[in-house]
This record gives sequence, structure tokens and C-alpha cells, in this order.
Amino acid sequence: MAELNVELVAADRKVWAGKASLVLARTAAGDIGIMPGHQPLLSVLQSGPVTIRTVGEEGGAGGTVVAAVHGGFVSYTDGKLSLLAEIAELADEIDVERAERALEQAKADADAAAERRASVRLTAATAER
Repeated sequence: MAELNVELVAADRKVWAGKASLVLARTAAGDIGIMPGHQPLLSVLQSGPVTIRTVGEEGGAGGTVVAAVHGGFVSYTDGKLSLLAEIAELADEIDVERAERALEQAKADADAAAERRASVRLTAATAER
């Protein structure tokens, strides 16, 4: 099975790295899926969930990693996919209750950017569970 070498990096840390068979992300051009052999790519990441289908033992099917990503770039060439995000959190790191409160507060404040961030965090957190 062909594999992607994937790195998801935020401004402050390496969030996740490993082998994957498919990565789904939201770019300025729309939602994309990247598989081994994809055309070289450089694009702006939009806020949204990133889904990584991992490769298991001996190249078999693995699991799924979901992260909330806010801004950055995605680059693919020669089997290596780099997701360089301004902010990125794995779904299992997200406190759902806190994200729900942040969403309510953003709606009350009519803060569209904060509402989008909270919504993306909730989408990623609930996709993982």
C-alpha cells in the first residue's frame, strides 16, 4: 500500500507525524483529499477539521486522526505532506464544554472569527468520538 509521510505542525509544536493513506483538508480552493501520488501542491489552509487516515502495522488499515486547524499552508511533494498551521489541536485535546461555551460567547458578541474557531473545534472534537 502506498503511503504519505505526514507532518502536522503548529506555530508552537509538532502536533502529529506519521504515515497515512489519505488526508482531507480545507484550502482556499475548497476541500481536498490528498493520497499518495497526488500532484505537487502548495495551498493556503482555511480553518476547518483535518482528517488523517493512518496506515497500520505492515501497511494495513490504521485509524483516523482528526485535528482542528486554523490557518496556515499545506504542501505536498514526493510523498511528503506538510500541514503548517497557525493553530492546530488534535480532537482528543479539545475540551468540548469549553468549546461550547466559547461558541455561545462568540455568538453573543457577534464575533464571526471566534465563532468560526469554536465551531471548527467542536466539529473536530465530535468527529473523533
